[in-house]
Amino acid sequence: MEEKNNPKIYWTLLAHEEWNLYMAVTSKGLCYVGSQNKPFEELSDWVEGRFPDNVLVQDDKKLQPYATELVEYLQGERKNFTIPFDFHGTPFQVAVWNALCEISYGQTQSYSDIASYIQKPAAIRAVGAAIGANPILIIVPCHRVIGKNGSLTGYRGGLDMKTQLLQLERERSLVEGRPLHA
Repeated sequence: MEEKNNPKIYWTLLAHEEWNLYMAVTSKGLCYVGSQNKPFEELSDWVEGRFPDNVLVQDDKKLQPYATELVEYLQGERKNFTIPFDFHGTPFQVAVWNALCEISYGQTQSYSDIASYIQKPAAIRAVGAAIGANPILIIVPCHRVIGKNGSLTGYRGGLDMKTQLLQLERERSLVEGRPLHA
């Protein structure tokens, strides 16, 4: 009975082609998109660490608008997301995550670019840590951040997932005839 008074985080498993991603929302918006093909424990551990008093409730219907936009992105039909977010992080992390949302589809930036954008040019390592803590993969496009020398660097979802996402955007941008730059 007590569980009913606890706040809820609603989740679903998005399964689209080779993509299997857990997603979660609060009453305010999307709070989590997991790594490709990872078990439910990735989501449950994240919730337990950040929302220990919340109850996880599967609700495919509640997450349908979020899943729809993500599928449209994965099919190359969507470049920008309109769904609301519910960020839970430090003010610094939220500033970094908001900066990530400013990186255009098909473009990349370096960690130092992001540090400069948030007016903390010496905080490159802290920017990297904040990017690594991004709970909303793909939609908050941390995959668009690469090393200053153009190399692919760490990604919570793994470098294979990062490569797939960058390739998807590169192919779509080339189809449209839009040049890409780092």
